[in-house]
This record gives sequence, C-alpha cells and structure tokens, in this order.
Amino acid sequence: MSTPAFLLATVQKPAGRRPRQRGQALTEFLVVALALVPLFLLMPWVARYQDVAHSTLLAARHAAFTAMARHAAGGGFEPEAQLANELRQRFFAGVDAPIRSGETPRGAPAFWQRPDGTPLVRPAEDVTLAFGPGPGGATHGEAFSAAGDGRAFPLHGALSLQSRGLYTARVQVRLADLPPGLRAYQPFDRIGLVVSRRTSLLIDGWGARDPAQVQGRLDNPLVFPGSVLRPLSGLVDPLMQAIELPGGIGAPRLGQLDFWQDVVPPDRLRQP
Repeated sequence: MSTPAFLLATVQKPAGRRPRQRGQALTEFLVVALALVPLFLLMPWVARYQDVAHSTLLAARHAAFTAMARHAAGGGFEPEAQLANELRQRFFAGVDAPIRSGETPRGAPAFWQRPDGTPLVRPAEDVTLAFGPGPGGATHGEAFSAAGDGRAFPLHGALSLQSRGLYTARVQVRLADLPPGLRAYQPFDRIGLVVSRRTSLLIDGWGARDPAQVQGRLDNPLVFPGSVLRPLSGLVDPLMQAIELPGGIGAPRLGQLDFWQDVVPPDRLRQP
C-alpha cells in the first residue's frame, strides 16, 4: 500500500524552510493593546460625561416647560433663583438628597466621582441657569427671542396674543478635571470641560389664568364673528318661540357661546 503524496510532502518537507513566526502574535497583541487599553480606561469617564450631559438636557427641558406652565399670563414666572435651586436638587444632587425649596443641594450622584473620591460636579457651585439664546441672560424677560421672520402676527394685539417670540432656557455645568499624574487620563486632567444644553419653546401664545378669561377672549368678534348678532337675539327669540314646532327645539341663541361650555356635574366635584 503506497503512502499518499500529501503525507510524503508533509513528512519530507525540510524543517529549515518554514517561515520564522515566533513572537508574532505577542507583538501584534502589544501593538493593539497600546490603542485599546487607554480606551478601556477612559470608557467609565466617557460614560460619566454622557450621564452629566443627559442630566443637563433634562434640566434645560424642565426649566422651559416650567415656564410654559407658569408664565406671565398664567400667574407669573417662577423666581429665577428658586428655579435654579430646584434644578440643582432634582437633576444634580445625590439620590437620597431631599427636594426642598430654599435648601442648598447636598452631595452628587455616586457615579460622578473622580479617582480621588472628590465629586466631578458640585451642584451648588458648578450648575448655572441662564435664559435666552445668547450668554448672560439672568432673567425670564431675557429668555425671549424674536420669530425667524421678525414679523409679529398682525392681529396679535386684538386677540391678546403675545409677540415676544421663543423662550429659551439654558443650563450649564462645569466639570472638574481628572487628577493629574496619570498618563492614561490625559488630556482630561486639563480639559476644562463644560456641558451646556438649551431648550426653546413658544410659550404663553394665548395663555389664560382661568376659564373666565378664555371665555372673554372668545367673545372677540375676530375669533367668533357670530358675536355681532347677539343684539338681534332679543328680536329673533320671541319670533322663533311663536313659530316653534313641537319637539323641544330651542331658539338659536344668536351670538351666544355659554351653552357650549363643558359643565362638570356637581357630584363629580365632591371628594369620594
């Protein structure tokens, strides 16, 4: 029985002709490790920075939507200092820190710690609230910017519409640098990173304090042209009652909107 040719070739191949590959895998691993090891060391810090950026975005949204709920037409804006302190407590203080008006925020999330144990963000000192698209806005009045075309709605005065434009709230967070001396953390030990997020909304376009104010604005002839027929109701109603057919159909109530109001039954207003 003859030996296969490929076995003869394998057995008879001179050992001296094999390429020298001793140490090649180790060399390739060391070259790749030079790039991957610093990346692995920085991944926890990139996650921390992303978490801070997410909290900053939520704080900016909270400030803008708070202004939508509490604005000049709805009873007045929340005081700037009170709103800023509320943002620090809700989004940047420790998890177990209470949310109380007038109280300085304590601590920071446990995840936001530097290698030496000091906080990455100090809420009371590093978190600031500003207003408007540009820097320096310190009041709600500076938060508004004109519309893109620069023109107000022609009937905004007659319809009691505000023409101040967009309301912008900006939250800025200054992060502490990482401790120096660790080469793997460079350049985060001197980067001076600042995270800033803003949210813009069109608020108080036709806001009202209560249903009575809404009803008063609907009585405007520009909104409800039928209101000009209200004086004729006293003449038309007796005529309609004289020729009214059986079936309980009432008079048209020219120029009146009160019968369209949603009325909550009294029993639904009581506490169970």
